[in-house]
Amino acid sequence: VQLQASGGGSVQAGGSLRLSCAASGRTFSNYVMGWFRQAPGKEREFVAAISWSGGSTYYADSVKGRFTISRDNAKKKVYLQMNSLKPEDTDVYYCAANREISEYYLDYDYWGQGTLVTVSS
Repeated sequence: VQLQASGGGSVQAGGSLRLSCAASGRTFSNYVMGWFRQAPGKEREFVAAISWSGGSTYYADSVKGRFTISRDNAKKKVYLQMNSLKPEDTDVYYCAANREISEYYLDYDYWGQGTLVTVSS
């Protein structure tokens, strides 16, 4: 699976952004999809994950109620809608694919390139 993330940018605190991740290659609908983020010098942090059917979603406590993960298997895309953004959400965001739900980044087999999200106060 090849993944391509997009949609990052700069926004003021309280604003919104929508990240997209386009997949190509193997059957997209067979994979759990996740979003992670990473700041320089820090470990990659789980943000959200969605089951292969889209029926189950999982969120880090820090984003619960503000971020929404969704997927469109026909378009081979996964999205991360980010609302009420805070300066501490500033990071490089990565999409990833795996066979099973996990919050641990080392469990994921495929990664897209990062997309930078900057939230100013």
